[in-house]
Amino acid sequence: MLFIRIIATLLGLLAILAGLLFVGQGTGVVLWPADSFMLADRAWAVRGAVLAAVGGIVVWLARRG
Repeated sequence: MLFIRIIATLLGLLAILAGLLFVGQGTGVVLWPADSFMLADRAWAVRGAVLAAVGGIVVWLARRG
């Protein structure tokens, strides 16, 4: 059971980091990579916020148990 909690925590943290990157690119704050189709596109900012929130919930659930 500990192995599953560790994997869930790592996946949740990865989702949070990816979501924050999506938010940064979608809002135009992070302009990396320069040829990304997600730059300054608010739809990707919203998707990133949702992904980060889901990642936070996964981490919270994994740590709670």
